[in-house]
Amino acid sequence: MTPRELRADVPALQEGVYLNHGAHGPSPRYVVDAATAFLRDHEYDVPVHGDPYERAFAEFDRTRERVASFVGADPDEIALTESTTAGINAIAGSLDWGPGDVVVRTDLEHPAGVLPWERLEAEGVEVRVLGTENGRVDIDAYTDAVADADLVCFSAITWTHGTRLPVTELVDIAHEAGAFALVDAVQVPGQQPLDVTEWGADAVAAAGHKWLLGLWGGGFLYVNRDAAEALEPRTIGYRSVEKPTASPFTFAPGARRFEVGSANPAPHVALREAIDAVDEVGVGRIHDRIRDLARRLADGVPEERLHSPARPTTGLVTIGVDDPSATVARLAELGIVVRDLPHPEAIRASVHAVNTAQEVDRLLDALATEW
Repeated sequence: MTPRELRADVPALQEGVYLNHGAHGPSPRYVVDAATAFLRDHEYDVPVHGDPYERAFAEFDRTRERVASFVGADPDEIALTESTTAGINAIAGSLDWGPGDVVVRTDLEHPAGVLPWERLEAEGVEVRVLGTENGRVDIDAYTDAVADADLVCFSAITWTHGTRLPVTELVDIAHEAGAFALVDAVQVPGQQPLDVTEWGADAVAAAGHKWLLGLWGGGFLYVNRDAAEALEPRTIGYRSVEKPTASPFTFAPGARRFEVGSANPAPHVALREAIDAVDEVGVGRIHDRIRDLARRLADGVPEERLHSPARPTTGLVTIGVDDPSATVARLAELGIVVRDLPHPEAIRASVHAVNTAQEVDRLLDALATEW
């Protein structure tokens, strides 16, 4: 499959210019069809001719295996979640926190990587916010900040600037300090290759509704096998334990302890279909095309207006404008979809491999009046 063929299967891309994949990636027909077919079977046929729980659990197992192969993990290191936020919260709620414990995050984090720590801060946990410049982390400042930290949380690709952080280096520094390393990777799957073993993080939270073009609700959480055994989730249900009726209970091995109860398998059925489609196109091929289109966009933006790197390596391109919300509304009237950011004062275009050079040029033409 080519990027053009993938685009042809996405109904939302047939009208207008959609450049907001970093927030929501519209799904191909067959991804939605896979979820719908499962729901019909699960609700219409299985209750009489099978076991709804067995069918649902079988789908969870298949998706867990598919996600694991896609990110370079073992199936027992993958938990199926609703979202990146759910994954980060699962980790935050599984550690034994006390007054004086330290969490370090950057000032580049999405609310998913901010709010769980603010909640802990109210209980006496110290939350340090590492200041950054132009979407980059100063390694010396980071090393000092995490020296006595219990947990470090940062994004692999920043949602504000589209910069790629040196994940492996940051994880190594965190581990040298004795800290748990948690990575928000939601902007990676479907956009760039992802191998969690290369990163070496204790946990990686992500979801499939952005660059993978999956459905909302299809999230996943990688937890290193050794790290998982020391974690005790506060939210627990029959999927979290080895035997639900046993007392006292025993947590399920590995990451599966973070799965809880009767979640809807449909988004994870769709996630499996979306991963298959991306693999058929080729993640490397997708990455190269995204990079080329993003650089075409960056080349057309005045240097003083560009908050992302002049030579982008991701599809997230952040552009300074005088009134971001007004610009987003004006572009929408022209059939061009981007988003505004709370910081910096800018709009963000998310360029996917399913976009075209002509669409990038349309955005540049429409922005010309901004400068």
